[in-house]
Amino acid sequence: MNIEEIFNKIYQTGQKCGFDIYVVGGYVRDAVMGKKSKDIDFVVTGDAMEFAGQLKKDLHLRTLVRYPRFGTFMTRYYGYELEFVNARSESYHKDSRNPVTEQADLLSDLSRRDFTINTLAMHIDPQNFGKIIDVYQGREHIKQGLIKTPLDPLQTFSDDPLRMLRAIRFATRLGFEIEAETYAAIKQAAERLSIVSQERITDEFNKILLADVPSIGLRMLDESGLLDIILPEMKVMKGVEQKEKHHHKDVFYHTLEVVDNISKRTNKLELRLAALFHDIGKPRTKRFTPGSGWSFHGHEVVGRRMAGGILKRMRYSAETIRYVKKLVNMHLRPMALVSEEVSDSALRRLLFLAGSDVDDLMILCRADITSKNPKRVKKYLANYARVIEKMVEVEERDRLRNFQPPVDGREIMQIFDLNPGPQVGKIKKFIEEAILKGKVPNEHDACLEYIKEHLEEVVN
Repeated sequence: MNIEEIFNKIYQTGQKCGFDIYVVGGYVRDAVMGKKSKDIDFVVTGDAMEFAGQLKKDLHLRTLVRYPRFGTFMTRYYGYELEFVNARSESYHKDSRNPVTEQADLLSDLSRRDFTINTLAMHIDPQNFGKIIDVYQGREHIKQGLIKTPLDPLQTFSDDPLRMLRAIRFATRLGFEIEAETYAAIKQAAERLSIVSQERITDEFNKILLADVPSIGLRMLDESGLLDIILPEMKVMKGVEQKEKHHHKDVFYHTLEVVDNISKRTNKLELRLAALFHDIGKPRTKRFTPGSGWSFHGHEVVGRRMAGGILKRMRYSAETIRYVKKLVNMHLRPMALVSEEVSDSALRRLLFLAGSDVDDLMILCRADITSKNPKRVKKYLANYARVIEKMVEVEERDRLRNFQPPVDGREIMQIFDLNPGPQVGKIKKFIEEAILKGKVPNEHDACLEYIKEHLEEVVN
């Protein structure tokens, strides 16, 4: 079913209820920009819950999620995500971010929206189908590439502080600029973001980080003062000098480059987070040595701990935290293996420790090259290519990615008549080290024979 047919069915249901229905917001904005979207928002000039019941009957909907308190409901239909909400006005008490809402007409509803580019509405009735209602110059601001609030920006951001992050997200992802008065209001109201739930903040932060060029948004977060609230540990990275031979002079701006570099190679949020946090431990490990300059020994270990704490605070999942901590902790290891004489044992250990994340680790390492010297960049990339080539050879031979001991603990206990305890763990660790050092192939029978030969020295 095409979208025009869907709109017509929704219109017909609206007529049964005596309500006018309009498409609003992002779908209309994207259509003006020549983009297609599967997410469609509608405004109902009437009781949305009454309309929901009728629409469920008319469209034979299996699932329809209602939120009566907010006058909204959502459903899926022919691959489209449809959300409907009462046309409403909002007013705020000075000491609250929760609005008092009342049913209203379409124009009142459009006036409460965040930015002029999102105030566009579209008719779906047959007589005016596709005609756009534009009372706040939304189309002109799309043409200009401008993010501007329809009403007073300071009041807009005070009412819902998350809109400050949304302004930066739209500017970053659409390549727009934030209008001067609107940007000034963000700087003035930045502290109010602290009353917003962490989950909502993190959701917007993720969308900024998933932009084509995330550094645009990260710079605006820094300039506006919002980064002080979201990620103050990153602000501390500004002005931390590095050896210019290897990196940008400033760790903060080097990190922005790494995030942009990695974003050219992957849309994986977790990997972009690893790029963001890979040097987070440098300010705490900064030391100056006469003759050699600044050093950051152990910053990957400190960074691992810091990244874990920050990500937990920002409400990321345990799996995401585990992954980012692992890559932050390991991001220097491949650099130590770029010499021609690197041993197979060292490569085995890297494959073993990185496991299924080894490919992502190498993507991070290559993104970490931010030298402005093309010859140096070419050299470093060639070094990493050589490491990857050698790892492929070792992996094909020794099968160490997602390593599992070829002889498990249960078999060890059965064959050697051992009870559960530390001796079993010692044997497993012994055979693991033997495989990594190349003393025995990663094969069941060979490992079992090797254990038999060395059993006494292991358990005694």
